[in-house]
Amino acid sequence: MLMLINFSVLFSTENADTAILDLLSAPKMSETLEYPIFPLMYFTENLDQYRMKEESSPYWVPSDIELAVHLQEKFDTTSILLNTDILAYYGHPLSRNMGILGTLPIEELDARLSALAEEYEKLDDSRNVQKAFYVIYGTVWPKGDIGILRDDVLLRYIEYALEHNILVFVDHQIGRFDPIDSLSKILPYLRYPNVHLALDPEWRTDKPMEEIGSVTAAELNEAQRVMEHYMIENRIPGERLLVIHQFNSRMIQNREQVKTDFERVRLVHCADGFGHPAIKRESYRANSWAANMPVKGFKLFYNSGRAGSGYDNPLMTPADVLNLDPRPYVIMYQ
Repeated sequence: MLMLINFSVLFSTENADTAILDLLSAPKMSETLEYPIFPLMYFTENLDQYRMKEESSPYWVPSDIELAVHLQEKFDTTSILLNTDILAYYGHPLSRNMGILGTLPIEELDARLSALAEEYEKLDDSRNVQKAFYVIYGTVWPKGDIGILRDDVLLRYIEYALEHNILVFVDHQIGRFDPIDSLSKILPYLRYPNVHLALDPEWRTDKPMEEIGSVTAAELNEAQRVMEHYMIENRIPGERLLVIHQFNSRMIQNREQVKTDFERVRLVHCADGFGHPAIKRESYRANSWAANMPVKGFKLFYNSGRAGSGYDNPLMTPADVLNLDPRPYVIMYQ
């Protein structure tokens, strides 16, 4: 039940912040429900039914401060994937060899992504499609060193995206470094309301292009904890996504131990890798066995025409992608 506070003393401004802090310290909804808040939180009726039951209690009348806190709590605990799929273009802004994002000006990328989003929306009008730029921020170099994208380049994409209702994923390839340290380098970009984060275990190695890297379940759990703590400490509202890529069984060690019960961080388990649709479906099926990571993503590869670059042949259609089981919530094109 909601913790009741005497609000008769809260008519002065100096007491308002204290009251809100008191309310936020009350038992969280997820602590009073018998079922986990996710993935059932995809459907707002769960939260709405809970509120209706609470508000039907005798003599229950919310104050303005209580109402504000309830609205903020609903915003913070409702997934952005509730009624929306995410469609992203992936790549490095300064490289034509690492994905479509680096091959076109921002405006043209936006136009092409909008056209692709319309194709997806026509197939399922029950869900919205949210556009996104998926930007490689930390690129692995020989011996596992990392090249960092210039801040002014990344901000150009973030600021354009803010003006055009586009999300931005900031991706770090980790290299020979610690995943938590790598994540810490990109946490400050969460100050922008459209920014989400990603880690790519394939490149967590000091021998890129020679071996496939990996992270452990413990490292992923710690990454989510650190990210959520950063958001709370810095008063960053809402939910943010953390994408983790996998196309090989060793890329996530002890995968069954990965947790996804963080209230403010939503882990997206993305099937990576290029090839024939049959191979990609098999890779996605292998990822689907990780039921402890219920939010799935799927990556497709365009034929760039450059020698040595892998691609999907043939490229799966939007209908093919939406027919995957379970359905992916985050879809990206490299």
